[in-house]
Amino acid sequence: MGKEFICLPDYPVAETTKGKIRGFKFGSTFTFHGIKYANAARFRMPEPVEAWDGICDALAYGYTAPLMDPGRPDGIVTPHRFWPEGEDCQYLNIWTQSLDRGAKKPVIVWIHGGAYVGGSSVEMVAYDGTALSEFGDMVVVSLNHRLNLLGYFDLSSFGDRYWNSANLGQADIVAALEWVRDNIEAFGGDPDCVTIFGQSGGGGKVHDLMQTPAADGLFHRAIIESGMWPGAGMPHSDPQGWREIAEGMIAELGLDGPGGLETVPYSELVRAYKAVIPAQHEKGNNTGFAPLPNDWFVGNSLDVGLTEHAKTIPVIVGSTFAEFGFGFPIGNKDSLSEAEQMEIVRGKYGEDAEMMVELFRKAYPGKSIVDVAALEYFFREPTIAYLDMRAAAGGADTFSYVFALDSALNGGTPAWHCAEIPFAFHNVDLVPVNNIPGVTEKLEAQVAGAWVNFARTGNPANEYLPDWPPYRTGSEATMVFDRESEARYDFDREIVANVKRLKPMPSPGSNPKAKK
Repeated sequence: MGKEFICLPDYPVAETTKGKIRGFKFGSTFTFHGIKYANAARFRMPEPVEAWDGICDALAYGYTAPLMDPGRPDGIVTPHRFWPEGEDCQYLNIWTQSLDRGAKKPVIVWIHGGAYVGGSSVEMVAYDGTALSEFGDMVVVSLNHRLNLLGYFDLSSFGDRYWNSANLGQADIVAALEWVRDNIEAFGGDPDCVTIFGQSGGGGKVHDLMQTPAADGLFHRAIIESGMWPGAGMPHSDPQGWREIAEGMIAELGLDGPGGLETVPYSELVRAYKAVIPAQHEKGNNTGFAPLPNDWFVGNSLDVGLTEHAKTIPVIVGSTFAEFGFGFPIGNKDSLSEAEQMEIVRGKYGEDAEMMVELFRKAYPGKSIVDVAALEYFFREPTIAYLDMRAAAGGADTFSYVFALDSALNGGTPAWHCAEIPFAFHNVDLVPVNNIPGVTEKLEAQVAGAWVNFARTGNPANEYLPDWPPYRTGSEATMVFDRESEARYDFDREIVANVKRLKPMPSPGSNPKAKK
């Protein structure tokens, strides 16, 4: 049966601090796409938008941040879509069940992945906030912000004009959260009950915001999905390297100085950057993009410790079973004999294969032993370090998880990077590969229910899920989301350490010649 659609000249309309905006209502959900939350000149901090008269339409997603490389089709595993790009990309989207200023519903703000280089708020079909808003009776917000050269390019050595150019993507997110604080009541939301959540690079940005004093007080809980990485191991060039990159780009483009970088077409910026970074690689410098510590951003907590404010924020943090290990394909694995599975495991771990299988059986009883070949450590190891740090520091609760559900793809594929996103958004029906009759519905309710209750109360406990205690020193509970979800205690520390020891991998986007 179809749902009612309403979009009249004067309904639904919400009044922000800058003017009135019109969205549409579909079923029970009021939707507003493409709300401008800030303006920004290239390499400069964001500024508030100007007020307007009349009613401004918010009926289409806004521009997404320009990408350095063309998007590629990515269908069955993480269905993607692409949208017009533009440097004027400071837009957000809202899904809500009420426009009553007194409704005081919890607010959850999605920060997209794609490292600090790519992605957008509309990139994956599973990012749609309708189902989560309906399931949780909450306000869902997603946003775009500057990326790559426009959002994380350190030009600070060229003067105060560019003092925070390395952190502008983060500054855009802070501006969006300020907009939420000032306006979300018009959409039925509670500005004093805001949760930020993100995956991969989005999870990293969530962590970074807890290390950014300018964001203090703008959110009250945080969810980091596959977003912890090993501190200084995150790829980025050192300050001198950034200076050399910029000087090389200026020369490559035939400019008189850094001011010219503000006006050349974006495509020329990218071309020049790609022309000069091989020289940095030869020197052993990384050339990836990430926030850089300065007076505005404290730095990665695994390098500099937690800020005092971060200790007050309840956190859910976790990763998926395989992450990037889903590139280790084993078709119809459950039809293989144990001897055939062991042969595959020996191909990865050699003489340590038996030890790894023994550790794996303790950590993941019931899973096929061949899955140890796909087990990841890149996110899980720093996640454990972060959990230990927060537990030792005291303060607000921290909840640990691993998403471990096999997909039915190819007869059983371990949970990959992004696999939990449709479950968190209550959008599994939009991603067919994640569906397993009799399993999906239950796990979706458990994951989405945990995210919703955490956003509402700071505790993920819900009617669908077994007991999930907070992570404590000496009681290191981790919720393993699977066909049968359960909390396990200090269950994978040893095997994760051995995966790293036996099969280390470079960080995504890093330079293999980089200095250690």
